Amino acid sequence: MVKAVIFDWDGTLADTRSAVVQSFQKVLTEAGCSVSDEFIERRMGIGTKKTIIQAFRECNMRLDVSTLEKLVNTKVTMHAGLAKIVSILAGVTELLDVLHGKVKLAVATMSNRAVIDTLLPAKGIASYFEVVVSADDIANPKPDPEVFLMTAEKLGVEPKECVVVEDSVFGIEAARAANMRCIAVSSGVYSKEELQKEQPDMVVGSLAEKENILEFIFGSG
Repeated sequence: MVKAVIFDWDGTLADTRSAVVQSFQKVLTEAGCSVSDEFIERRMGIGTKKTIIQAFRECNMRLDVSTLEKLVNTKVTMHAGLAKIVSILAGVTELLDVLHGKVKLAVATMSNRAVIDTLLPAKGIASYFEVVVSADDIANPKPDPEVFLMTAEKLGVEPKECVVVEDSVFGIEAARAANMRCIAVSSGVYSKEELQKEQPDMVVGSLAEKENILEFIFGSG
């Protein structure tokens, strides 16, 4: 029996692509590191720190701990300030309305705490979620399962009682490693074909496919 549904944030509940790319490009450019927008987009889901580390590696630049922390803090502050260009994706509110009160709801995201604590209330959906776990709460980013396992623990449910909703290959891998069922949604940067290769339990084009999603959640035992 499904007792909890755990949602990713970026690309799953909200279209944050422009905000993510703008904030990363600003701090990386000022640091002298030049990568493409696609480089950043394809790493949505692994967290700010890991993305910056990989960008510096791509640029063949050295990165010390102090500089990394400064860049992370600057990026997070800038990202949180871009709420106006973040929008909730189609079908999200309608799906949350149906699920709310029937199962426990949570967000497990590689966005930083300052970002998610700003954007969830700003977009009017914070009240749906009992638990929000961010990149700042864990040691190991997706595709490590830590964020999902911590979320289940905070919700007081077993991993096998959870369904994860994710848009990234990293998130699907993490959900599977956590022994959770996973609905993949191609509303982020990854195509249905790319998501299907990670073997989620279900793939949908958007959360507007409410009836199919609900049938999976409530009919999956």
